[in-house]
Amino acid sequence: MTRILCSGLLFDMDGVLVDSTPAVARAWKVWANEHGFDPTQVVKRAHGRPSLVCIQELLPYASPETHLTEDSWMQQAEIHDVADVVALPGAAELLSRLPPDGFAVVTSAVRELAEVRLRAAGILQFVRHMVTASDIQNGKPDPEPYLSGAAALGFSPANCVVIEDAPSGVRSGKAAGCRVLAIRTTTRDPELLAGGADWIVNDCASILPAAPPSPRELALDLADDSRNPRIPQMR
Repeated sequence: MTRILCSGLLFDMDGVLVDSTPAVARAWKVWANEHGFDPTQVVKRAHGRPSLVCIQELLPYASPETHLTEDSWMQQAEIHDVADVVALPGAAELLSRLPPDGFAVVTSAVRELAEVRLRAAGILQFVRHMVTASDIQNGKPDPEPYLSGAAALGFSPANCVVIEDAPSGVRSGKAAGCRVLAIRTTTRDPELLAGGADWIVNDCASILPAAPPSPRELALDLADDSRNPRIPQMR
């Protein structure tokens, strides 16, 4: 069993703590069909990234006003679709055992959407620190989200461990100077390793808090999932 020592943990939300894939896919499929795009490719492109950035890439010749209008539609569509948003395995148990000032949620969702999903999944009560798309200028894979997450906790990025499921988030964490623990909920190992992941486990149920050597540290034991790897697929 591998042990990790750090000062703080920086959790991605969708795909790490929360399974929102069906809701995300429904919203983006509607949008893709309305604009004549392949829904499958659009959903894949959007995962783990700010919706505005994806819309700007997909509609490069539209005006900034159109981009904002389309993004507003997307945000509202996702905010009002939480019927099957649930916590992923081990997420609630892990957060409940961590000190509230020892971790932050760092998500590409806007703040209102993040709060809606965390509440629907039953884990908002554990979250004291959060960095969202509403708080930054540059989304993942830029390092800004995780630099901001480390700053919110008052720790050096080098002393933080990012927990991510998407290649863009893995690259963001590494670019920020953090170590990255990747999980297999949505992405296969080669893509996570290509992004720079330091460790890979199945999901949050494979991350076990342990007694730290000092009060200012966190200790995590990682289960060895190599013989029974999770197939990356959400519900």
